[in-house]
Amino acid sequence: MNAAEAEPTLIGSVQRALRLVDIVANSPRPLPAKMLSSITGLTPGTTYNLVRTLVHEGYLSTEPDGLVLGNRFPSFQQQIGSRGVFLARVRAALRAVTEDVGATAYLSRYADGEIHLVDIVDAVRNPRIELWVGLHASAHATALGKQILAALSEEDRLDYLARHRLEELTPRTISDRTALLTQLEQTPGWAIDREEYAIGATCVAVPVIAPGVTASLAVSLPADQAVVNRRLVSNLQRAARRLSVQLGADALDTDGPDAEFTI
Repeated sequence: MNAAEAEPTLIGSVQRALRLVDIVANSPRPLPAKMLSSITGLTPGTTYNLVRTLVHEGYLSTEPDGLVLGNRFPSFQQQIGSRGVFLARVRAALRAVTEDVGATAYLSRYADGEIHLVDIVDAVRNPRIELWVGLHASAHATALGKQILAALSEEDRLDYLARHRLEELTPRTISDRTALLTQLEQTPGWAIDREEYAIGATCVAVPVIAPGVTASLAVSLPADQAVVNRRLVSNLQRAARRLSVQLGADALDTDGPDAEFTI
């Protein structure tokens, strides 16, 4: 056996393309092509050519703020363990909500005892609220956080509240623990904050529940324009159910009636 037969022939362009996909698959945020070029050391021209091919073939997908995995990525249909796979599914759902409702959409997730903001998709007419306090310190004052707290077991909910101060972020913030627990126990399948996090902003959130996933999907609207009605909540709940199924929930478990609409 000669040397050519003993050593496999490696196609450099294939190796480079796979490297790009691997980086995107393990990123918690969309990555611009320029950043991929910087990470890999490839020239911008080579990176853009590879990205263009991967997008054309469906292995990557373009978003306004960068690249995420595409539907052709092998594990996209099977698992959510990869941060890139989870982000790709979330991003598509948030984009659909933004287009449907005309408001900026958010997704938060409970993991390792904390509540994290996963992704945001901005609406042109109603841009995101200024996130002046991180979600880890403001869950009690946000619809995103309150919906997750309501979905937790009593033990996990009390544990979370025992470790986090209920800061009064605005005059409308519920900073009394007993009052907050009462509200969480009465949550009708969706949560709302009316200027509790930021004056001038109203947010509505619904649950996203799947195996190993406790999350919430929300939109924000200017308080003086916000019309929180059955139609808005139902649209969010349908989007959340679709995302839950994509994240591994049983379709039969999510195909129930919408939660009761009460304010």
